[in-house]
Formats: sequence, C-alpha cells, structure tokens
Amino acid sequence: MDLPPRAAGVDYGARRVGVALADPLRLTTRPVGTFAPGEALAELARLVEEEGVGVIVVGWPLTDDGAEGHAVDRVRPFVGRLRKAAPGAEVVLQDERESSRRALRGLVEAGVPKKRRRRKGTLDAAAACVILQDWLDEQRSGPSEQRSGPE
Repeated sequence: MDLPPRAAGVDYGARRVGVALADPLRLTTRPVGTFAPGEALAELARLVEEEGVGVIVVGWPLTDDGAEGHAVDRVRPFVGRLRKAAPGAEVVLQDERESSRRALRGLVEAGVPKKRRRRKGTLDAAAACVILQDWLDEQRSGPSEQRSGPE
C-alpha cells in the first residue's frame, strides 16, 4: 500500500509562524513548533526534504462571511516565498476561521496550564494543528473545493 505524501500545516503570523505535521497515515497532527517567518520557510523546506512532506496546508484568513479581506494580503507574500523555498511540495490554502479559538479551547480541554498557554507560540503551533486537521478531515470526507492559492 502506497501512502500519500505527508502533510504539514501552517498558521502564518507576521512575527510567528506555527508549524504542524501529520502522521504518515494522515490521521493525526502534532505541533512542530513556532518560528520567525524566515525560519519557518527553512523548517518547512527541511520537512519536505527529510520527512517526505508533499503537501503544505497554509491557513487562509477569510473574513467571517468567507471573503478575502486585508489579512489575506499579509499571508499572500509568504505563500509565494514558501513555493520557492519548498518547490517539491504542493501548497494549498485552508480556511482558518476560528482556528485560534478552537486551538485555545483544545489546549484548555487538554489541561495545558494557563502559564504555558500564554507562552509565545504555543497557540500558534496548536492553531497550525487545527488548520491541518481540518484539511485532513476534508480529504477523508470526500472531494471538496480545494484552493491552491496565489501564484
């Protein structure tokens, strides 16, 4: 049985970028860490090269009504740099609405202490897991409209 390539998830922020990785069967996710944007590009390129990542799922910050707002304009250049840094991977965009809120709720439910939840990056890496898990779940539930993002 050939496994699909591994997938990584990204929660982009101007200061910090959360990165997550799916298991080889694409069932679960785990946080990899939080990086400055340039370091995140290098880490994602490493994951493509060393971990067999073939799909990078980037959180796409749509507005509440599903439109592309100003936040998309901040992520778009990162997506372009990511395609150059990791040309061996497909970059797809995933609606990230509510991902940070859901990640925080998950951290609370998992019993992560408030002090740790407040550490820079904990929430960003958890949000990357939520974004990636949403995409994985959509892949299993059947065909959906997938965005490959700006060129």
